[in-house]
Amino acid sequence: MDTSFPREERPPPKRGPPPAPRDHLVWAIFNTLYMNFCCLGFVALAFAIKARDRKVSGDVEAARHFSSKARCYNALATAGSVLLPLLLAALIVTGVIHLSKLAHESVGFFTYQFSGSDDEDQ
Repeated sequence: MDTSFPREERPPPKRGPPPAPRDHLVWAIFNTLYMNFCCLGFVALAFAIKARDRKVSGDVEAARHFSSKARCYNALATAGSVLLPLLLAALIVTGVIHLSKLAHESVGFFTYQFSGSDDEDQ
């Protein structure tokens, strides 16, 4: 380790009150109105409102707890609402591809059956 260069002096971190937790209210409103997967958006909205109420009343620890729950439910609602339609679209595409291959093979099978029965009659 090369210690020949002078180190930069950093001021000590300021010790003060911890920052107020975020309440994630806008995200919860968006999830409730637009992407309400299994009512998780509504649950997130309830926890976001509780977090905002606790923050206003001055109970920072309870506000941090409810904020964490609101963030978790918002993430679940967003992930479920984005991933579920993508999964459904993927299943539809693979089903259509499979059915088209199956239809193509069955056309060949029925064509063979009908042409084979004409040769046996002669």
